[in-house]
Amino acid sequence: VQLQASGGGLVHTGGSLKLSCAASGFKFDINTMGWFRQAPGRQRDLVALISNIGSTYYADSVKGRFTISGDRAKNTVALQMNSLKPEDTAVYYCQIVSRGDAYWGQGTQVTVSS
Repeated sequence: VQLQASGGGLVHTGGSLKLSCAASGFKFDINTMGWFRQAPGRQRDLVALISNIGSTYYADSVKGRFTISGDRAKNTVALQMNSLKPEDTAVYYCQIVSRGDAYWGQGTQVTVSS
């Protein structure tokens, strides 16, 4: 099982970035796909989640600005981030849950300058 995340970078306040995560090696159905983030000195927090039936969840801090999408045929999950703020600066991790087991990508840095 492997998750490969990409798309991070440096952007100014108000800018946009799109993160992508490609998963491979899954033998069983995927239950959820999501994105977490971890800022220095803080815990890893859930940002957005999409279920196997397309239901989505967003943290209050990103509602209306971020959009999660998943392609179950390709086992990919993306996070479109608009109107970025300095407080969005963090390492972003994709996560996939399959049969109750969680798998993580390697993390991609997002830095928003003020």
